[in-house]
Amino acid sequence: MNKVYQVYQVSDSTGEALDRIFLAIKAQFLDFECKTIHYSFTRTENQIDKIISKCKEEKNVIVLYTIVDKNLSKNLAVKCKENNIPSFEILGNIISDFSKLLKKEAIRKPGGQHVLDEEYYKRIEAVQFTMSHDDGKIISDLEKSDVVLVGISRTSKTPTSIYLANRGYKVANIPIIPNKNLPEGLIESSRKTVVVGLVCDVNRLLDVRRNRIQSMHEDRPSSYINEEKVLNELENSKKLFKKYNWPIIDVTRKSVEETAASIIKTLDILNS
Repeated sequence: MNKVYQVYQVSDSTGEALDRIFLAIKAQFLDFECKTIHYSFTRTENQIDKIISKCKEEKNVIVLYTIVDKNLSKNLAVKCKENNIPSFEILGNIISDFSKLLKKEAIRKPGGQHVLDEEYYKRIEAVQFTMSHDDGKIISDLEKSDVVLVGISRTSKTPTSIYLANRGYKVANIPIIPNKNLPEGLIESSRKTVVVGLVCDVNRLLDVRRNRIQSMHEDRPSSYINEEKVLNELENSKKLFKKYNWPIIDVTRKSVEETAASIIKTLDILNS
């Protein structure tokens, strides 16, 4: 039986960056079983002491931390070492190295990336725009989008749109519905904004659709999960994308993050 590690993630802010970094690390090790314990907004020695006390009650503990305050960070490192608890500081060395390179002292402000600045409000605006333009709800102002995602049902249009919106992109997504024409507004807008077509392997798509029906108890026509019909939907969507010369991204083996990265790369190329 593999060890089950207790991974304590200690952050002086929301812990979002630390969580993402750990997921990237974890993905590199097969059969790495762990339970993750999050401690966010850790900014006092008293909080550190309580975390160490908890760690001492567990077996197979690993501590990962992002604490920009040098004294507090050192305090955690020393106490982990005293108690033989493996600990790893994330970002600390990078900040110090950047400080040396730029010949500037880092401000060492917890959660510095979460400032309510112009960039933040741009992301909020992008999220609001994207939510109101989900699933073809609004098509009258598609030219205001940074990108429009088009595809048949269950090709990850909505989750990809929301992820991109959180990166600051205004996204509209429009479903391709069998036996229905694409909105004229989309064709017109495609001359002014980027339109990307999403496709997926038929077997993968069928699995997703079946799971959707079961989990949501949806009442769908039999053609929705008929292999021949779905394959026909896919082929017709590809023909449409090629007709209008829209970039095509296959989402079959891509996570939402990977699909979004491909779209951003496409935008960079087309807008350069």
